[in-house]
Amino acid sequence: MEDELKELCKRMRLAYVYDYVIDNHDKEALYPLILESLKYEQHERERAKAHRLIHKAGFRTHKRLGQYEWHDAIGFPGSLTKEELISLDFIHHRENLIFVGSPGTGKTTLATALGIEACMAGKDVQFYRVLDLVDKLQKASQRGTLARTRKSILKSDCLILDELGYLPIDKEGSELLFHLISDFYEERSLIVTTNLEFSSWNKVFQDSRLTSALVDRLIHHAHIFSFSGKSYRFTNALSQHKN
Repeated sequence: MEDELKELCKRMRLAYVYDYVIDNHDKEALYPLILESLKYEQHERERAKAHRLIHKAGFRTHKRLGQYEWHDAIGFPGSLTKEELISLDFIHHRENLIFVGSPGTGKTTLATALGIEACMAGKDVQFYRVLDLVDKLQKASQRGTLARTRKSILKSDCLILDELGYLPIDKEGSELLFHLISDFYEERSLIVTTNLEFSSWNKVFQDSRLTSALVDRLIHHAHIFSFSGKSYRFTNALSQHKN
């Protein structure tokens, strides 16, 4: 118990609490009371931090992993199991996740749930629809604040890029996004959701060399998931209509 209290005080930067307990003549009675109090304080600090990170991340929904409806139409890569995905080891290893499939098949919901789980573990996560991020980078470039904007994004442990491929991106936007993704390469994790196979990404970026370089950086150290089947939103809407 003494070692546990010492380690907890060190982790919470409470330099003198441990010394106070050790020097107290009634330390045997104080140990359990102080230890439990500090454990509660640590838990509440972590909970408050997680809530701040979730709020800051910019998620559009807040469904947790425990609420996610896993289905057989999710094709897992041979490099990663469901348990390993949930453990968030890919963030620790600075690996990427790429979710490929038709709209409504659960890509964004799973990406968000993993992002929230990462926030609960104390990780800094940022969520953007790709076009919103490109717009943010372009506006920052026009205002002369691009370096500051990029720095704030690069602080994150995991960046979620949602809906890549729904609309084309102009040359300036493509280059800004490419440079940001290049800075994440082997330094931080990315989760990308897209409705397009890689061979069709040149329709989005409109530059074959840039597209090739971008895909190369994304798929290196990446786990690629395929989402098939019918749109969950469409199926659910039909079910409600029938009822």
